[in-house]
Amino acid sequence: MKAIVAAAFFALSACATIGQQPLAPQSRYVSMGSSYAAGAQIGPLVPGSPARCGRTQNNYAHLLATRLKLDLVDVSCGGATTAHILGPWLQLPPQIDAVTSDTKLVTLTIGGNDLRYVTNLMAASCSKTSSVVSSVRRPCPPVRWPASTDYEALEQHLREIAREIHRRAPQAKLVFVEYVSIVPAKPGCAEVPLDQTQIDAARETLRRMAEVTKKVAKTEGASLLPMGELSKGHEACSADPWGAGHPGKPADWHPTAAGHVAISEALAARRK
Repeated sequence: MKAIVAAAFFALSACATIGQQPLAPQSRYVSMGSSYAAGAQIGPLVPGSPARCGRTQNNYAHLLATRLKLDLVDVSCGGATTAHILGPWLQLPPQIDAVTSDTKLVTLTIGGNDLRYVTNLMAASCSKTSSVVSSVRRPCPPVRWPASTDYEALEQHLREIAREIHRRAPQAKLVFVEYVSIVPAKPGCAEVPLDQTQIDAARETLRRMAEVTKKVAKTEGASLLPMGELSKGHEACSADPWGAGHPGKPADWHPTAAGHVAISEALAARRK
């Protein structure tokens, strides 16, 4: 694996910190988000967790908690949108209910499902490789790239989430963890069966989502882990991918186990 810590952002030390102050062992740490936080199909599921969430024992939150000896409450869930952070989802309570007044760290990876990011990638790759989804023999779904109103709604929802986290846990450090970059700038391998137009649209979705997240983090007193930038050179066609293309190994268009290791190491090394 290439060195993942850019000098402009990180400095490794014997005492890993997140923010200005070190986190004491056993500090309460809440991880929230979608499948990009849950760790889709990268390892064994967390015992007792909802199977539908795909929450794995080696996702970045578990790796970070083990490294820093934190008391982890992982409520991430595959398919989650910002609505499922603030409100219930079928039998699941709002993810934000895990944030209590004694919480010291919150990490959040969310927004892709609001913008149909993975759904569009799956639909685009399906249309390039087959006219049907082979596992269930149904037509490939349509690709609907997000409109400006989708980004505006995402920004509003992220602000609501950040403010509610700060209200519930005034002492907590909130870190928005960006989505890793999976789609390369140009077609280059069988794992990315997209044409240039589809590649450009997917990368623009990721870019604008990162732009919105950065803006909210800056104005709402949160921190940002810029994984889109840090994962450049580790896209699906690279020699050291942090995300899988199609067909995914194991999950299409999601971070790999190596990607989660990279995120956890970047979080542990983060200074500000």
